[in-house]
Amino acid sequence: MALSIIGGLSLVIVGLVGVLLLGHQPGLAWSAEVSGLPALNAALNATCAALLVSGWVAIRRRRIAVHRACMLAACAASALFLVSYVVYHALAGSRPFGGQGWIRAVYVPILVSHVVLAAAMVPFVLTTVYRALSGQFDRHVPIARRTLPVWLYVSVTGVLVYLLLYHLG
Repeated sequence: MALSIIGGLSLVIVGLVGVLLLGHQPGLAWSAEVSGLPALNAALNATCAALLVSGWVAIRRRRIAVHRACMLAACAASALFLVSYVVYHALAGSRPFGGQGWIRAVYVPILVSHVVLAAAMVPFVLTTVYRALSGQFDRHVPIARRTLPVWLYVSVTGVLVYLLLYHLG
């Protein structure tokens, strides 16, 4: 039952983001109401990355309560990011990358890998958290070992995409 809910929720999240990025006309032009959200999104991604690393360090030191707190806080930061991201793209749409030459050659692969892995990570993160919270630690650990580095990559590249798009591109 839980895996069905995780699968359904993952499809809804990825589908909503896909529609916003590929087939949506924004409700507002670029405006002051949402202009701060990209910076907030980058801050939430950076916060998530810091919490993931802190949680990893904590579990390596067998500090389970600290690990759990860090990982749940990372989930909260990711959920807040998702809400902010959806609001921004619903109201303002996507911002085209203005950079040319070598910076474009750097930006595009980072963006593509970030987007693809972010979409793919939704069910893995939800499954990893579910297994931990339900006490299935024998099943949590193997998936967590694979989920953590990819989730960390997605969080860090989220910050890089922001910097490249809004400050260098």
